[in-house]
Amino acid sequence: MNIGYARVSTLDQNLDLQKDALSRAGCEKIFTDTMSGAKAERPGLVQAFTFMRAGDVLVVWKLDRLGRSLKNLIDVVTKLETLEMGFRSVTESIDTATSGGKLIFHIFGALAEFERNLIRERTQAGLTAARARGRHGGHPRVAVFRDEKKVAQAFALYNDKNNSIADICSTFRISRATLYRYISYSKAAHRAENR
Repeated sequence: MNIGYARVSTLDQNLDLQKDALSRAGCEKIFTDTMSGAKAERPGLVQAFTFMRAGDVLVVWKLDRLGRSLKNLIDVVTKLETLEMGFRSVTESIDTATSGGKLIFHIFGALAEFERNLIRERTQAGLTAARARGRHGGHPRVAVFRDEKKVAQAFALYNDKNNSIADICSTFRISRATLYRYISYSKAAHRAENR
């Protein structure tokens, strides 16, 4: 059974063109969404997946009506393939039931993987260049506790139950985790001295 899926981005746009094309393509049931393709949750598409059975074919008017991006499109088609369902795009004449249609989607998949690898390589090259210039990623280290005197002050404030943890952290401009880590460090150092 051919199941149609049509989507428009705004209420101003009309689904009639897509519905007519899907009906001509032999779709017995058509599910629709009126929302941006950037939204992850599309109720009409979810309903179509719920309605479809193995052997059914999801038909769209154009590829961009189904996927938000090339990666998303490949993910949806791969999901269909896993569920033993087909996919067809009317405008682009792509049909995964044919060997040519499968080839096109394998090429799309290879291009998407190539793009991901390029992004990864550029990111690594940028990080390497930044490290060569002495810059390192991540949250900057708080230097306030490299000073033993500051650690002792924080520990003294912590032992005085009139001070809240939030006040101590605010005074030294550190997080709770950092405060607790240095309190633990201070206690361990104190125990070592008393041995």
